[in-house]
Amino acid sequence: MPTFDVTLEANLVEVRNALDQVNREVSTRFDFKGSDARVEHKDHELTVFADDDFKLGQVRDVLLAKFAKRGVDVRFLDYGDPQKMGGDKMKQVITVRHGLSGDVAKRVVKMVKDSKIKVQASIQGDAVRISGTKRDDLQAAIALVKEQVTDLPLTFGNFRD
Repeated sequence: MPTFDVTLEANLVEVRNALDQVNREVSTRFDFKGSDARVEHKDHELTVFADDDFKLGQVRDVLLAKFAKRGVDVRFLDYGDPQKMGGDKMKQVITVRHGLSGDVAKRVVKMVKDSKIKVQASIQGDAVRISGTKRDDLQAAIALVKEQVTDLPLTFGNFRD
């Protein structure tokens, strides 16, 4: 029985490359001279540090530009609130989304089941597995999910025949 998985995964190698480019550009730019602006990376969490709110926004802009240049969709990013540290220092935690959350997975399953396409959808951990008897039905399901879910960069993989 043919199946495929709907997942939400960023290319972490490209994310790391983009972060290296951001840190390199911030360290050489004239408007950041003498400031402590940088981006740190731990697992699926980015922490942006800057001297004030304006520079924090500038570092975020550089980050978005480098992500776009490296082909990483910016819809993977989930921004936290900027926080004040000691003095005028600011930091902001940005989470790189990985895996479908429960409500998004339920939304995808409900959408597929309501469409009357002859496929079955089930939640498998942080992915949704869609299976059917015909490949054409699976392709119709992929087209439906791509059309309906535009707020997240979903990936379709692990196709089994």
